[in-house]
Amino acid sequence: MAINSVRSDALEPTRNELARATPRERVVRLLPVYGLPILMVLLIILFSILLPDTFPTLLDLRSIIADKAIIAMLSLAAMIPMVSGKIDLTVGYGIVLWHILAISLQVNFGVPWPVAVLVVIALSALVGLLNGILVEVARIDSFIATLGTGTVLYAIALWHTGGQQVVGVLPNGFLALNATHIAGLPITGFYVLALAFLLWFVLEHLPIGRYLYAIGANPKSAALNGIPVQRYTIAAFIASGALTGIAGVLLASKLRIGQASVGLEYLLPALVGAFLGSTTIKPGRVNVWGTMVGIAILAIGIAGIQQFGGSFWVEPMFNGVTLLIAIGIAGYAQRRRGASMLKPKASQ
Repeated sequence: MAINSVRSDALEPTRNELARATPRERVVRLLPVYGLPILMVLLIILFSILLPDTFPTLLDLRSIIADKAIIAMLSLAAMIPMVSGKIDLTVGYGIVLWHILAISLQVNFGVPWPVAVLVVIALSALVGLLNGILVEVARIDSFIATLGTGTVLYAIALWHTGGQQVVGVLPNGFLALNATHIAGLPITGFYVLALAFLLWFVLEHLPIGRYLYAIGANPKSAALNGIPVQRYTIAAFIASGALTGIAGVLLASKLRIGQASVGLEYLLPALVGAFLGSTTIKPGRVNVWGTMVGIAILAIGIAGIQQFGGSFWVEPMFNGVTLLIAIGIAGYAQRRRGASMLKPKASQ
């Protein structure tokens, strides 16, 4: 599977296929679709049985949401270009600069916090626009283009801070963006849920979503069918950049300090969630709820292992192994899709 070609061909069985299938064939066809959600439920049950005093508690749920909400948002941001067959690495590098800038504008330049938030989101969207232009106009591989852009953003963050922390008194309104709780749960979880529903509606029920999936499946065919491939791909990068900026603002509100050493560790789990999401719900196609399940698998698995006393290296190891498995499954799903598309042609 090419790095910058995350194909968007869904493998979920149709109703007609399921109607003609035997019970055993139905299970085989549905297992890839709902395998990860089932695994998620089984992990919850397993850890709840093994860790009854710590895992199935409201405190643990709050901790998981507070810890993984920003990663989930970055994963959804990374997912948008993946729908169009591209990859955006600036979700990990950009959040370093954006959370620093959100604090620095207020502390060092006296900018009101709502204006600082808007400035950060606008700048992050502009970086997304730059990525889109590099990929679609300059025709640079999306992996290389966003890696270069992300490295520049990280260098700017280091230059801006001079390797020091950005610390100061922040207004309560800005801190409330992350610190507020609704029904006893962190508000960041509700942000992610609202964003997921919005992206699901756009991608599954609006023409722009169908266009992006068509571009991801075959950009040449999409262009021949009158879809403005360049415009929609650039728009996907802009949306990804803007969401990264929002995640940076929330990270700043959470940490209350800006430092260049924080942020890069979010890149791998964000990509893992997006890649893992392409293996479930709609296998072979990047999708919102698959991405949410992917992030939930990471959050539950890591939380459970850590409560068993896992060492500091458990989380990156878990993320890395899961990413390899997710890419392997996605590649297998694409090969199955290709084989299934060739069968009708061979029978003609």
